[in-house]
Parts: sequence; C-alpha cells; structure tokens
Amino acid sequence: MAEILKGKPVVDAMVGRMQGETAALLERGVIPTLCIFRVGERKDDLSYERGAMKRCEAVGVRVQSVVLPESVSQSEFDEAFLAVNRDPSIHGILWFRPLPKHLDTERARRMLDPRKDVDGCTDASLAGVFTNAKVGFPPCTAQAAMELMHHYGVDPKGKKAAVIGRSLVIGRPVAMLLMHENATVVNCHTKTADVPSITKQADILIAAAGVLKSVTPEFTNPDQVVIDVGINWDEQKGGISGDVDFDSVEPVVRAISPVPGGVGSVTTCVLVDHVIQAAKRTLA
Repeated sequence: MAEILKGKPVVDAMVGRMQGETAALLERGVIPTLCIFRVGERKDDLSYERGAMKRCEAVGVRVQSVVLPESVSQSEFDEAFLAVNRDPSIHGILWFRPLPKHLDTERARRMLDPRKDVDGCTDASLAGVFTNAKVGFPPCTAQAAMELMHHYGVDPKGKKAAVIGRSLVIGRPVAMLLMHENATVVNCHTKTADVPSITKQADILIAAAGVLKSVTPEFTNPDQVVIDVGINWDEQKGGISGDVDFDSVEPVVRAISPVPGGVGSVTTCVLVDHVIQAAKRTLA
C-alpha cells in the first residue's frame, strides 16, 4: 500500500508558521493585505474566493474585495485595477481570469505589479521562476506541489522527475522548481512519443495534463512518488478526480497524493503565504 500524501497536515503546518510571521509583521506595523479583484459572479470564482478568505482569516491576513459587474467597460476596469495596483497598503492581488470576453485579459496581466503578483501570472514572475530570482512568486499550484513533497520528506535532489503537462500554470513552472532543487527533469506533453516509457523510469511523477484518469499503472514503478495535480469532473464518480487513476495506481507506487484532498487543498494556503512574503519584502 502506498503512503497517501494528504494536504491537510501540510496546511496545518503552514498555517502555524504563517500565524507567527503575521504576528511579527503586525509588531512592525505592517498588516499583510490581499485584494480579491473579481468581475462577475462565476460559481468557481466565488468558491475559491471563500476558501481564500477563510484561510486569510485563520492566519491574520486582511482581505479587501473589489467586485465589478460583468458589464464593466474596459476603461472602468482599468481604472479600478490600477487603483488597487498603486495602493501601498495592498501587498497581493488575486484576480480571477479569464475575464469576460469584452475585456482584455492580457492587458490586465501586463498591468499587474509583479511585486503584488501572488499567483505567478506576470512575465516578471515567470521569469523569476526560471532564473530562481525573487521577483513576484511562482504559480500557487506549482508551489503547492513542492510544499507537499517538502512536508513528506520527498527530496528531489539527484532524482529523476517526469512532469506530464507543459502549461505556464503548473507544468513548466513545477519543472523549473524541481530543477532548482537539483532534480533531473523530463517535461512530457501531447507531442511526446511513448510517455509511459519515460515516466516509468522517474522517481517523481507530476501529473498535470488535465486529462481524467489518464495516468495508469503502466506509467509508474514501485519506488515512485506520484503527485496528482489534475482536477477533472468525473461523471462516473459524480465528483472530482485527478489525472491519475488512483484506484489502480495506488497499490503499485511508493507514495501518491489524492484528488481531492491533496495538492488542491494546499494551493490557497500557498496564495496566503505569498501575500505574507510580499508584505515582508516591503520591509527589506
């Protein structure tokens, strides 16, 4: 039986640390503050927002919300976004994307101050991931995968790692984070020939393709650690499942993260941690 790498113990440890860091900032007169910037009332946005606000409250991070109607004009959006961007009391901005089609998502991404980019979407933040420089922050999901491994003592140093997926949200950033910790990484994607022959040689497998139960036992080996980042609607189950066929893979590998209850549960915690770190950087 594999070790199950659950997210809750990771979250509990991070919350304890963040509470101490927030208290230290408050002693220096700094209140770590997140602005949640939302257009419209999409259910998935509202769900993530509630989770982020709950996590902020637990560690003493202040939250401000800017909510615009879905009919907002580009000029009105720009004005509101820039006001938040320029506010020195706000340390991090979480903005939900994609925006409605009549608004320019790319324009907003370019406007965002990298110092407040707590979800790693600006060019400067992504460049920081690739150069290992503290400019902005890595995408939260990529960092959450690393936090999960750190908590359970999975050391990438000297290991072979395979990442399935090459998006800028998880695939490529997590590959770079693994390399910064001295793993040898292969990034597999839709044009990679015979993916199982590559992944079965890996000590660490990160599944991040966004394809339901696409990773089966033939992709794995008995000494492997499998981190499942996929979040897919499973019609048969009537709920959320990952990229890994958990029931068939779990008996084969050394350790595996579940979906739900794995990386996803750590992601909002990483977001809040980034706000705290952004606040700390203003004192440097």
